[in-house]
Amino acid sequence: MRISRIGVGVVALAAASALVLTGCASGGSSTPTASANTSAIITTNGSEPQNPLIPTNTNETGGGKITDNIFAGLVYYDEKGAPQNDVADSITTTDSTTFTIKLKPNEKFTNGEAVTSDSFINAWQYGALLSNAQLNSYFFEDIEGFSYDADSPLTGLKKIDDTSFTVTLTAPHSDFPLRLGYTAFMPLPSVAFTDLKAFGENPIGNGPYKLASTGAWQHNVKIDLVSNPDYTGGRKPLNGGLTITFYPTADAAYADLQANNVDVIDQIPDSAYATYKTDLGDRAVNQPAAIFQSFTIPDRLAHFSGQEGQLRRQAISEAIDRATITKVIFEDTRTPASDFTSPVIDGWSDSISGSDVLKYNVDDAKKLWAEADAISPWTGTFQIAYNADGGHQGWVDAVSNNLKNNLGIDASGAPSPTFKQVRTAITDRTIQTAFRTGWQADYPGLFNFLGPIYATNAGSNDGDYSNPAFDALLAKGSQETDSATANKDYQDAQTILFKDLPAIPLWYSNVTGGFSTAVSNVHFGWNSVPLYYEITKG
Repeated sequence: MRISRIGVGVVALAAASALVLTGCASGGSSTPTASANTSAIITTNGSEPQNPLIPTNTNETGGGKITDNIFAGLVYYDEKGAPQNDVADSITTTDSTTFTIKLKPNEKFTNGEAVTSDSFINAWQYGALLSNAQLNSYFFEDIEGFSYDADSPLTGLKKIDDTSFTVTLTAPHSDFPLRLGYTAFMPLPSVAFTDLKAFGENPIGNGPYKLASTGAWQHNVKIDLVSNPDYTGGRKPLNGGLTITFYPTADAAYADLQANNVDVIDQIPDSAYATYKTDLGDRAVNQPAAIFQSFTIPDRLAHFSGQEGQLRRQAISEAIDRATITKVIFEDTRTPASDFTSPVIDGWSDSISGSDVLKYNVDDAKKLWAEADAISPWTGTFQIAYNADGGHQGWVDAVSNNLKNNLGIDASGAPSPTFKQVRTAITDRTIQTAFRTGWQADYPGLFNFLGPIYATNAGSNDGDYSNPAFDALLAKGSQETDSATANKDYQDAQTILFKDLPAIPLWYSNVTGGFSTAVSNVHFGWNSVPLYYEITKG
């Protein structure tokens, strides 16, 4: 999933504003140095995408890193997470229910087709339709006409002309414009709908980069992108392209960085946490990012439903020594979680009722586990599935040891070779263990850490959690016109999560990375992803 960012402060936009996003500074690109090579290819790390590169079906970091660079939506987020107009010329509303969107004229896809209102409307209609089973369909649920029960067009989308359309929501949502930089809202050219699977293998976008050629995506190896000369937005590349290599392990990527064989990486392996700052000097990166880490325990697993499951989840949470793990395993590049969101997002709180369940308390953990055993005695092994190519073994082993020592049960990690393999098992519901989860924010708002992951039927609700009271508080918050009031609703919703624990919060991640001696102007954004378009290479 899009696991994903210093006080962004843009969670909600004023509902009564007649001008929501108009003429925002294009931002982003700076002038390259005289020695910079504007045709140079920047190399970086990545992971094999789970699915063909269709924006409405891309909700994990491997595919997201690519789609966000080859497509341009209505807005994009700058380094600090503030929305900037991209294809949109303006997004306006007077009531936070109906939004009028005007596009910049003369925008086009890399095949020459014009980017029009239909490019957005048709892409969103496809993404929302139940029978298309798109992972990001949840993002359209607030638009009139959306249905979880049957195929239903988004009646809230109305074309005015080729460069303007309106979006009508089922209720006021003051943060709707803020969401529009997320992958799900990208446009598609008409050719996509002739064969979407084939299109997803060789997508045609409108962003700062494009595929270098047909077949540029070499599965499980790399993908080659080149700069798009027709892109006119604020992310105009200062380089000639981007090669994303799908490294089998974080250690392999770091070894290449040390040898100057890769330009920038956004993940330092845990084996190098103690040394990477010394190794890289001022080329080392360690900064806050909107990333939340957890592991999910589906209700369908034996012993984890009903009251018994609630007790066991709480016991497991209290049996984990987060402070020691983040210090010893992660060398303080992580911070123990105190909620389900991120400290860099406006509205975050470390004092939500029920959050004591995240404190290390061995005696209480044993007591809770015994209470669960009185309902139904524990049998079996507790396992946490994870992708071996992501540098997770250290913390999974440490958590497993906590559970073995503190609860007296057999616990271990269950590795899969690649991120794609474990994600496929998770999304098709064949996985029969707990599993590593995390969230890299799609847009800088508290709701984004809650709704897509824990709301009933949400696209990234991998544990199939459902609680009507939680859903109701989410709905209430999303309809508030005042951001502080909305954030209070989201905090209240988390009190329910602390009782049910559909996922066990672990820690917040800093982005740890580095860059080679060959590149300059390297900046990492609020969501932990490098701003590739700004990087220059001499």
